[in-house]
Amino acid sequence: MLDCTITVESGVTWINLKGRIDSMTSPEIQRQINDLILGGERHLVANLEEINYISSAGLRVFLGAQKQLKKVGGEIIFYKVSSSIFDVFKLGAFDQIFRFASTREEITGALHADKTSFPIRSKEVEKIVFNYLEKKADPGFLKVVGSQENLAWAKYIEKDVVTIKSEELQFGTGLATLGDCYGEYKNLFGEAMVINRNFFFYPAVKRPAVDFMLAANQESSLEYRFLHGFGFTGSYKYVVLFESTEGLVELERLVNAFFSISQANLLGFVILGESKGLWGMHLKNSPIFENQPKNGKEIFDPINFADWVNFPVEAGDINRIIAATGIAIKEVSRERGEVQSLLSKGACFHVHGAVFSQEPLSKKIEQFENELTRVLTELEVYKVQHILGKTRFSSGMVGLVELSS
Repeated sequence: MLDCTITVESGVTWINLKGRIDSMTSPEIQRQINDLILGGERHLVANLEEINYISSAGLRVFLGAQKQLKKVGGEIIFYKVSSSIFDVFKLGAFDQIFRFASTREEITGALHADKTSFPIRSKEVEKIVFNYLEKKADPGFLKVVGSQENLAWAKYIEKDVVTIKSEELQFGTGLATLGDCYGEYKNLFGEAMVINRNFFFYPAVKRPAVDFMLAANQESSLEYRFLHGFGFTGSYKYVVLFESTEGLVELERLVNAFFSISQANLLGFVILGESKGLWGMHLKNSPIFENQPKNGKEIFDPINFADWVNFPVEAGDINRIIAATGIAIKEVSRERGEVQSLLSKGACFHVHGAVFSQEPLSKKIEQFENELTRVLTELEVYKVQHILGKTRFSSGMVGLVELSS
C-alpha cells in the first residue's frame, strides 16, 4: 500500500509518500507527478522519509519525470532517503542522476542556487502576473505583404503571389505555401507562420498536414510564396513570463496587457504557452480564382462559410504546446491604412500559431529563445491556425518586439 499527498510549503511542492513504491503503486505516483508537471510545476520534492521499499519500477517513474523536468529547467529532489532505499538508487546509478537532501535548508539552498541572477521585474495586470526582463533593443520594422482584397471573393491569380526570401522574414503570418511552380502549389495556400525564419503552413486541402521548413540560417536560399500577410524584424525588447492569479489567461486579455509593459503603439510578439483551450480557424480551400464559389457570393457569406472555413464550435487541443506570432496595436487609428487592414474590424491583434505535442515548458525567462527553438525543431506539429481571442493558456512566455511601420 502507498499513501501519496501533495502539499505546498513556502512555494515548494512536496510529494509526501508513505509505504511501498513498486509496480502496483507507481502508476498512481506517475499520475500525480504528471498532473503537477502539466499544471506548471517545475521543481518537486519527493519526501521518502516514510518509504520502506522501492523497486526499479518505482525508480523508473521518477527517472521519466526527471527527464521531462530537466528539459524545462526543473528537477525532482529527494528528501530524507534512508540508507536501505539509497542503496537501491545506487544499484542503478540513479544516485548520479538525482539530488538528495536531509534537511529543509538544503532544499532551500539548492532551489535558490537555481534562480536567475537577471534583473527580473514584476507586475500584475488584469489578474495576470508578469515577470519580465527588459533588454536594449532598437525598434524593429513591420512589412505588409501582398493584399487581402481578393480573399473574400477567392480571386487570387499567379501575379498576386509575393515571393519572399527566408533571410528577409524573421517573423510573420499570412496565407502562404512552398513550391517553385504555381501550377503545383496554387491549391496549397493556407494559414502560415514564421518564427526565427522557420516556416510552418497548413495547406487548405481536404486532409491537411502541416508542412514546414526549418531555415534559421540567415544565408538560406529558400523562398516562401505569400498571397497576403505581414512580417516583422527586430530583437526582443521584453521577455515575459505570464501566469494567471485566478483561472486561465485568455489571449485577448493577455495581448491587451502587453501595453502595460511596453509603451510602444505597435508590437510584434511571439508566444510560447500551454493551451487550456484553443480557438482557431483555417481555410478549407485555397482562395484562388479557379476555386471561387459558383454562386457569386463571398466565401465568408453564410451560404459558403461552412464549405470554406473550419471554424471551432468548442475549444480544443487541451494541454498542447502553442507557438504563435503576431502583431498588436494599442491605438489602431494612429497607424497607416495598410497596417490597419491587417486587423479584423474591432480587433487590436492578428495572430497565427502552430499546435505542437503535449510537453512541459520551461518557466525560466532567460531560456525563452532556447525553449522556443526546442519546440520548433524537436516537437511534433499538428496544425497551423488563425488564433482567436478566446484561446486560453495556463501560463507561458512571450517575446515582445517594439515596431515602427
